[in-house]
Amino acid sequence: MEAVRTDKAPAPVGPYSQAVKVGGFVYTSGSVPIDPATGQVPKVDVAAEADLALRNLAAVLEAAGTGLHRAIKVTVFLTDMADFGAVNEVYAHWFEEPYPARSCIAVAGLPKGVRVEIELIALA
Repeated sequence: MEAVRTDKAPAPVGPYSQAVKVGGFVYTSGSVPIDPATGQVPKVDVAAEADLALRNLAAVLEAAGTGLHRAIKVTVFLTDMADFGAVNEVYAHWFEEPYPARSCIAVAGLPKGVRVEIELIALA
């Protein structure tokens, strides 16, 4: 197992890696909308939160030598399913056919009060 690390995405705030490479795959940790330059959550709408979370994931995948185009499974966590449409529109700008498999799960809360967190598995 090889840990993946980049300064272009938020640093881990606990005992975990931004991602790990194992057996031809990259497994990312959950990405929340934290600005990697400031370490802060910007006060933006849920669409902009999703965009920043995906931008952070793209940076982690780039550091792993791959990209979003190699994603095979994505999991989206939302604190409010009413945000699904807005997040889905942003998501559609980041991925192309053939789209990765995806799950979307409603959760009671997310770190730092954000409304969206995204994790994925990609081919290395």
